[in-house]
Amino acid sequence: MISRRTFLGGVSAVCAVGATETSALGKIIEGTKTAPPTDPSSFVDIKIGTGGHGHTFPGATVPFGAVQLSPDTFNDQWDWCSGYHISDTSIMGFSHTHLSGTGCGDLLDFLVMPGTGESKIVPGPRSNPDAGYRSRFSHDDEHAEPGFYSVLLSDYGIHAELTATERAGLHRYTFPTGKNAPATGHIIVDLEHSYAYNGQSGVVTASLEHTAADTLAGGRTTKAWGDGRQIYFTMQFSQRPTRTVFYQEGAEVPAGAQPLTGKSLKCVLFFDLAHNPVILVKTGISGVSAESAANNLKVEIPEWDFDAVRRSARNKWNQQLSRISIQTENETHRKIFYAALYHASIGPSLFDDADGRYRGMDKQIHQLAHNQHNYTAFSLWDTYRAAHPMYTLMCGDRVPDFANTLIRMAEESPSGMPVWPLQGCETGTMTGYHSAAVIAEACNKGVTGVDYERAYKVMMKRAMVDDYRGLGYYRSKGYIPCDLEEESVSKTFEYCYDDWSIAHVAKKLGHSDDAAMLVSRSRNYRNYYDRSINLARPKLSDGEWATPFSPIEMGTSKKWRDFTESNSWQTTFGIQHDAAGLIEIMGGQKLFLAKLDELFDQPSTLPADAPPDIAGLVGQYAHGNEPSHHIAYLYVYAGQPHKTQNRVRMLMETMYKALPDGLQGNEDVGQMSAWFIMSSMGFYSVDPVSGNYIFGTPLFDNVTLQLGGGKKLEITAHRKSPSDQYIQSITFNGKPYTRSWFNHRDIVNGARIVFQMGSEPNLEFGSKTEDIPPSLNLAGA
Repeated sequence: MISRRTFLGGVSAVCAVGATETSALGKIIEGTKTAPPTDPSSFVDIKIGTGGHGHTFPGATVPFGAVQLSPDTFNDQWDWCSGYHISDTSIMGFSHTHLSGTGCGDLLDFLVMPGTGESKIVPGPRSNPDAGYRSRFSHDDEHAEPGFYSVLLSDYGIHAELTATERAGLHRYTFPTGKNAPATGHIIVDLEHSYAYNGQSGVVTASLEHTAADTLAGGRTTKAWGDGRQIYFTMQFSQRPTRTVFYQEGAEVPAGAQPLTGKSLKCVLFFDLAHNPVILVKTGISGVSAESAANNLKVEIPEWDFDAVRRSARNKWNQQLSRISIQTENETHRKIFYAALYHASIGPSLFDDADGRYRGMDKQIHQLAHNQHNYTAFSLWDTYRAAHPMYTLMCGDRVPDFANTLIRMAEESPSGMPVWPLQGCETGTMTGYHSAAVIAEACNKGVTGVDYERAYKVMMKRAMVDDYRGLGYYRSKGYIPCDLEEESVSKTFEYCYDDWSIAHVAKKLGHSDDAAMLVSRSRNYRNYYDRSINLARPKLSDGEWATPFSPIEMGTSKKWRDFTESNSWQTTFGIQHDAAGLIEIMGGQKLFLAKLDELFDQPSTLPADAPPDIAGLVGQYAHGNEPSHHIAYLYVYAGQPHKTQNRVRMLMETMYKALPDGLQGNEDVGQMSAWFIMSSMGFYSVDPVSGNYIFGTPLFDNVTLQLGGGKKLEITAHRKSPSDQYIQSITFNGKPYTRSWFNHRDIVNGARIVFQMGSEPNLEFGSKTEDIPPSLNLAGA
């Protein structure tokens, strides 16, 4: 199993960005000065997550777009998974693809960098930008807003601006003017530049050629996180270069020696600036071919109107961001919310062409049916928990394409059900196969336009046939022995949830025997609980407990870890679908609640070899990593929702800040943000596939969520003080409501929820047996 820690081998030493850097960054995002206050894009603070370990990028993209045109400040080490970190003071250039908030790095395709004076073909180190084409910059000269990024490259005096469409990026470089301005300038295109793999370029092979006097085209195959990833481009310049110099493996080559192939391909294009100091560069990308990239460019950016493309990008963001509107007097909360909504709308990213073709997981070219789309960058171990439930609520128009993409991937991929797919490659990162959960959630919530019969076939093959990462032991023994398989405890827990997910599809399709079998097997997690200590712990193949055991350790031996980016404390409460069963096996509500309190009250001590992903600790609860995300809501299942309300409000206030290092862990392609978005509205999907939402505590006075088709969910919270966090009562569509949960079918046609909030807990609300959320119940399927 590839985890984020095993891929990168450790965490880089980057200091947290504090208030001083935030002050220096004051201009990165203020919104356009002319934007009306109702323009949601003006509320987005893109710098959030670009420091600390958030791993986000500040560049230009559109919602779920294939192009993420952004500056690269460095291309190696953990905190540069997105190619950018706010601690840097120089820029290598601007590349067209970036990952948002991942714990592994890749992409950074087709770097472009303008310059003046002597041309250089290496970027140079951050410690000495003068040694290469890299340029210094100041955050005071940097501006980012949804769909647009700009910066002054201070070493060259060049003002760089970036914007994007779905499959194309547009650059505008304004070179210096005036008496001492250079008469010529140049632009470097560097195909060797990539996210580093073992400290070296990830490029396996590349191609590059002039297809016209003002046009470059080519592509490359890389081996970094994605092994054998193929990506292509066509790039056009608004001015015809006076000359172009090509480099192959570091050596200049004759102008006619094209097309070039090799691992290190670069070119420098020279321009006469005497009549026009502004050069635009537009680039189409494609997973199919350079010719298809050229067609994407022709379709999406046929003209040279930078401002029109920028306006279009902002309009697309305003449409996306207006799907949820909030009312609050707290500007910090507003800033955090809209940054979260922005980040949660970057991925999964489009991976098809304007003509409907795409490169599949089998590396072959496929044709989509009319009006269908293909996506990539599914961080499924993270996003099945809250991001995909959020998409089901606010982006229902995209959900069928997400689900059908995952089904096609399962059919096309030699690896079967998707785990962490990236541009035609299965990275295999993290445990479980939670594409099953995403598809099953769509199925159970009644999403149409998805071929669930096809989905069921690939799901059952994985669940019942594949000898995949311990699944054979899981099926035959009811648990995975820690002496035979790494990360055995976490894998078992993940497979339990995937069984539970597939059971919903089985029932929907009339396979009642399969559904019953899968539900029963989804309780395999029970084999790991040591009732003498009320903790989940690793078990050997002979059925004995593995020793030595400590609940803060990652495992019981040096051979490998028994938990995935977690320890026994976090995994003990890792059950999402059978909270009632977890409560029962831990001795009932009283003992369960005591242990849950104990989790939050433990010392936040971790062993020296703990992965850096275990972050945002409150006791041994780790908000910076996804296995903990549902845990604060488990109090509701034990009849004490007021403790959930207290914990969740604390987490919203302490785990998210309006600062570059305002995230406690990686953004993880929307999941870290989705937790805040869902929780701030007052509910969360502990068990997403069931369709049940658990009440927490609403942060805002009013929320309106557009469900699509003219339907909406309206949420109002009445309180005397902004700090009032406890639910006193609820009305649902005007009627008194005593349950601590509701189901998706209760709101799918629109609904209005009104909370009465107070400063003290109402111990009666949600405490009765009939008001507690159901567990392990397929009744809604």
